[in-house]
Amino acid sequence: QVLLVESGGGLVQAGGSLRLSCAASGGSFSTFAMGWFRQAPGKEREFVATINSNGDTTAYRDSVKGRFTISRDNAKNTVLLQMNSLKPEDTAVYYCARRKYFGTISRYTDEYDSWGQGTQVTVSS
Repeated sequence: QVLLVESGGGLVQAGGSLRLSCAASGGSFSTFAMGWFRQAPGKEREFVATINSNGDTTAYRDSVKGRFTISRDNAKNTVLLQMNSLKPEDTAVYYCARRKYFGTISRYTDEYDSWGQGTQVTVSS
């Protein structure tokens, strides 16, 4: 399995921006799709964004379309999530994950088998 470490979370006012980074080490990265998920207190973990292995296919949950952008740099084993126009409802712990199958993107939590420890994002109103 690959080790994933997220960074870049923090406290920001509504309308602000944050960029999350996920660094991968110890396993294969460039041949797998990657995803970002989030979990708010008392809620289930939910899909946020996903990107395929070469970065030319992405998908987003409807509530973040047009505000969030997922990207990856396979040379640096890194996946990013640029978050703009943040809203209080974006407050959650954000996790990156590696899909467990070769192939394209997925929105489903159970199709990912390597997870980071998460980074807290708090958006104040």
